[in-house]
Amino acid sequence: MRPALSFTASPASPRLGLRERRDRMELWTETVGRPPAVYGERWASADGRWFRTFEPARSKLAAALARGWVGPVPLAGERWLYLGAASGTTASHVADLLGPSGRLYALERSLRPFARLLVVAERWPNLLPILGDARDPEGYGDRVPLVDGIYADVAQPDQVALVLANARMFLNDRGGALVVALKTSSMGRGLAPVAHLRAAEDALSEEVGLATSVRLDPFYRSHYLVGGRRGSGRSAVRSDRSRASGVRRPARRFVRRARP
Repeated sequence: MRPALSFTASPASPRLGLRERRDRMELWTETVGRPPAVYGERWASADGRWFRTFEPARSKLAAALARGWVGPVPLAGERWLYLGAASGTTASHVADLLGPSGRLYALERSLRPFARLLVVAERWPNLLPILGDARDPEGYGDRVPLVDGIYADVAQPDQVALVLANARMFLNDRGGALVVALKTSSMGRGLAPVAHLRAAEDALSEEVGLATSVRLDPFYRSHYLVGGRRGSGRSAVRSDRSRASGVRRPARRFVRRARP
């Protein structure tokens, strides 16, 4: 733990704290969990609330915020589905942003990272791990309700198709958000990264109104954050579920330099 610090609330989310440093802007999330650290991140208190550093070199969502992402982010009280939650590094921060009244359904298919995700979930009560394959949403459909957002970090050639399959089954039709950490090097060597990006944007634009995509270099090579929100005209398969939506505010652009 560290002594008390001072944070400024981000326009993106009141649970995302900003701390000005001489050479960069630090990102911190107000934590829902309990110590110890998940991946060596720093903890500090401010006005009786505990925050954790949200490191761009360890999380693609943090990298996108550092690079100027102005698309959707998880908001307090919402329900999100996380595809490819791995061992819980970014998932724990998404759970922080959702707050104690929100819920994160964290899907992971590999047993070893899933075991570590279970350990994290013991200290984050709003993080609900699910062992399953994102290509088979029917297989976990009884454990995931209609959600306000989907965050995907699945480095597969068909990553866009599997995100869309999950969106059509689980995503709220009014303001539901899709956020995809796109790894273009996993999509085949026949196209340049920017061509893979354009193809992904074309496919995703059938479901959501896209925000401006953000390249994640130098934090992550050949990665982009892509996504946006549904309008009132889209419908999910499971439209009988209760639903809630959030409003995304413009985010500030950060200037932090990355580790190579």
